[in-house]
Amino acid sequence: MVAFMKTNTKINIISTAPTKDSEGFVTKGDTVLASVRAYKEIKSATEKSVNMSAFSTETVSFKFRRIPKLQVGTTNIIVESENRYNILSVDTLSSRGMYVSVVAEAVSSSG
Repeated sequence: MVAFMKTNTKINIISTAPTKDSEGFVTKGDTVLASVRAYKEIKSATEKSVNMSAFSTETVSFKFRRIPKLQVGTTNIIVESENRYNILSVDTLSSRGMYVSVVAEAVSSSG
């Protein structure tokens, strides 16, 4: 399914949870869990739905090969070039569990 798609978007899967360094100090910040190539599809809203909503967010779908021993979830963030996306849902695409589909929304900076 995804093999025929163009997986040419480079993304980083990031954890924002605090981590302890080797000396036991807790550090806050982004920890890159994996860097992969993914198929990116922007879910565009219609003009009517944008006009009817109080606010609109950009929803994006990423599809990529499953990474062994890495559990991607809604607590993770996807970073693609300069854009950050909060993960809304994670689904397995094939019956063998080879591909993952992630629906995310763009994080907009206030200011």
